Amino acid sequence: MRKQVAYLGPKGTYAEKAAHILSKLANFHSPIFVPCKGLHSVIKSIAFNNCDAAVVPIENSVEGGVTATLDALWKFPDIFINKAIVLPIRHALISDGELSIISEVLSHPQALAQCSEWLSENLPNAIPLPTNSTSEAVNMVKGSKFRAAIGSKSLIKIEGLKELAFPINDVPGNCTRFVLLSKESNFDSANIASFAFSLISNKPGALLEAINHIANFGFNMSKIESRPSKRELGEYIIYIDLEINNQNNIANLRELKNHLEPLCNNFVDFGNYFSEKIDLN
Repeated sequence: MRKQVAYLGPKGTYAEKAAHILSKLANFHSPIFVPCKGLHSVIKSIAFNNCDAAVVPIENSVEGGVTATLDALWKFPDIFINKAIVLPIRHALISDGELSIISEVLSHPQALAQCSEWLSENLPNAIPLPTNSTSEAVNMVKGSKFRAAIGSKSLIKIEGLKELAFPINDVPGNCTRFVLLSKESNFDSANIASFAFSLISNKPGALLEAINHIANFGFNMSKIESRPSKRELGEYIIYIDLEINNQNNIANLRELKNHLEPLCNNFVDFGNYFSEKIDLN
């Protein structure tokens, strides 16, 4: 059966590129790609079994964690990360008009943030307007001489617009990690293990105790991030990625989780998976 793979649409987004690459790495045979409007729609499609898999951004090298994805992984503990890729992000300014008359710039909030310095220097009077995706932004500027969109250069050909500037992201090494989500878990061979927890006790040294266990078992944290629990002020969820560099670490990982869980009010395991960098050139 052909798998249905949801992603943040419409066509032409970085998420669509990631969906094609991740589906190939997962050996999906002729998958059906389902563009969704907004990250929440993508997450719901997998959470409520409307699709077999979903591809979402989880982390950007400039703006940090993608909060909608992190919150969804905590909210739906039966969703697991199966694979991850890191894509270079190179934004273009796209329009029907000329740079000198642009007064509004549309894009996904993350893209606007990733180009904020460039916009401040080159279009200081332009109003930034958030959209659900970079592709939606490009579609919305068609026929307008005073509007421009931030998005992938591939969108120029799709929508018949022109490139006003490229690249415009503030950091040349800007990249985003995309993950493939499904209801199938993996706790075996991988190079990354991801989980999150909330602590039973909000007291001095509580988080340090948990982190000391990670260090004592010899794991390197490639990411640690906190998000509010949304239950009460001052209560946080801790998200952690650990590097796995040999098969022995899998056994150590199981022991580590056995030590961590008694410290936690809630512990959600997102599974183990392979993450790799992709060069689009």
